[in-house]
Amino acid sequence: MIELEQYQQDIQNIRRSIISAGEALHVEHMREQIAELEQEMNQPEFWNDLERSTRVNQKVGGLKNRLGHYEKLLSTADDIEVMMDLAREENDEDMVTEVGEEIRSLREAADALELETLMRGKYDDSNAVLSLHAGAGGTEAQDWTQMLYRMYTRYCERMGFTVRLLDLLEGDEAGIKSVTFEVDGDHVYGYLRGEKGVHRLVRISPFDSNARRHTSFSSLDVAPMLEDEDDDIEINMKDVRVDTYHSSGAGGQNVNKTSSAVRMTHYPTGIVVSCQTERDQVQNRATCIKMLKARLLELREREKEQQMADIKGEMKKIEWGSQIRSYVFQPYTMVKDHRTGFEVGNIDDVMNGNLEGFVTSYLKMQ
Repeated sequence: MIELEQYQQDIQNIRRSIISAGEALHVEHMREQIAELEQEMNQPEFWNDLERSTRVNQKVGGLKNRLGHYEKLLSTADDIEVMMDLAREENDEDMVTEVGEEIRSLREAADALELETLMRGKYDDSNAVLSLHAGAGGTEAQDWTQMLYRMYTRYCERMGFTVRLLDLLEGDEAGIKSVTFEVDGDHVYGYLRGEKGVHRLVRISPFDSNARRHTSFSSLDVAPMLEDEDDDIEINMKDVRVDTYHSSGAGGQNVNKTSSAVRMTHYPTGIVVSCQTERDQVQNRATCIKMLKARLLELREREKEQQMADIKGEMKKIEWGSQIRSYVFQPYTMVKDHRTGFEVGNIDDVMNGNLEGFVTSYLKMQ
């Protein structure tokens, strides 16, 4: 069968791609790490330190998942070759069709594995904290910020990430002025670091009675969240102002009744972080410290990479000429990344969280 000959060539190419990705991901080193950590877990005193044991257990689980995924792809390739042999022997057209479907599914999984190899940054496998801020455009920009928040939460759901809201400031009439949320999962920072920047929206405003076209801006900041054992950022609390205030949630025990929300201002850099979603002030304070360390780490990395004399954690102005991406609803439907030139035509698909094309093009640009 002609199809089987082509499928045989396809499966060989996919297998080579999987093996190459495994070498880039250092699967043999993963096995060594798992063996070392499991040996540590077998020590009698290991479970006495609950915090340390929890981190190690999570790390082992993550390594096993990544290694298991790699081995499963190779196993799937073996199974497909067996199916092809059976289809050839029995001359079964239905089985040939099934082989084609299995190969397409395996190719998608292999492409996703190959994408992981592009994440070479030191913190690419870390969780991340994201902050959206409305810029020029007033109510229109605040509505745009809410749309972006929805877009990124949908993308995280598609990727299997966990999103935890940390702080949200609602707009005066509609939308949100700012929102901060933590995203947990595999290679979260690696996937999302390229989204940092100013995002521009062009559309006919629903808030304009004359139905005129408006341009709005919103900025996204992305910083890696590190585990304590990997944390080399030290904060002198004398340089930090801590403010407490009532949370602005929907109500409930403690919410809006006590000053449980915490805001921290780091004087040397001007960085401000806040958290109000935890039930008490102690938890919010701990979360703020983690967020502040993440922002300071991100600032340090930017200084190393860009060799800037004085950036003080500031991004470009949230207005014309600063955007990394434009989302144009009018006069035509288009989304364009200005760094890569990557475009897609289905803007609704992007707004529903389908950002794979942009993420892939950005990583390949590195």
